Amino acid sequence: MISILEDVAALGIHVAYATADVKVESRSDEMDEYSRELIRSARIDEEIIKAYRSFYWRIGIDPTKTRPSNEAMLRRVLKRGEFPRINNVVDAINMASFATLIPIGLYDLDKLSPPILVRLAREGEVFHPIGGGVIKLRGGEPVVSDSKVIMFLYPYRDSDMTKVDENTKRVLVLGAGVEGVEIPAIRRAVNMAIELLERFCHGKRTSDTLVV
Repeated sequence: MISILEDVAALGIHVAYATADVKVESRSDEMDEYSRELIRSARIDEEIIKAYRSFYWRIGIDPTKTRPSNEAMLRRVLKRGEFPRINNVVDAINMASFATLIPIGLYDLDKLSPPILVRLAREGEVFHPIGGGVIKLRGGEPVVSDSKVIMFLYPYRDSDMTKVDENTKRVLVLGAGVEGVEIPAIRRAVNMAIELLERFCHGKRTSDTLVV
């Protein structure tokens, strides 16, 4: 389903992904309790944080100004003492990312138009991030795209055009790996995300976890 082009692979990028059926609804009390336990037992892996910061510098982003999404999630949750409340599916992915410190992308499968590529952006391409607005790309940024839109500004922002909403039935979960983060860690993050979807979102895994 997903292919990585050679110029992107040379940056040390690798991804793991899987698909699942889900039911989107509000977060349950059981899920709230699980989230509190995650926060109580949080462990910070400085090496993983350093790896994503190093990758940001490599692609021209200052991680002290734009924090890696995994680090930003960690800081936000530990500061507030709770996870953002969006819906059970998005919240499950945020919890898996928090626990593993791996950035995880989430997409509505029925909004995607294969093939899906991990590639470098072309100058002038546009990206529509969740939260609104339009980002015009300078060219050379690593992205994940389908045949129509850029789904993911790698490894930190998902697209509004392919996001999960209340009508979503099928999802693609993507773990974003970089140099210095071992492939098994990316696979574990995706597997944890799928397990949480099964536990809290009436989820059913529909593919193995694949790595490219």
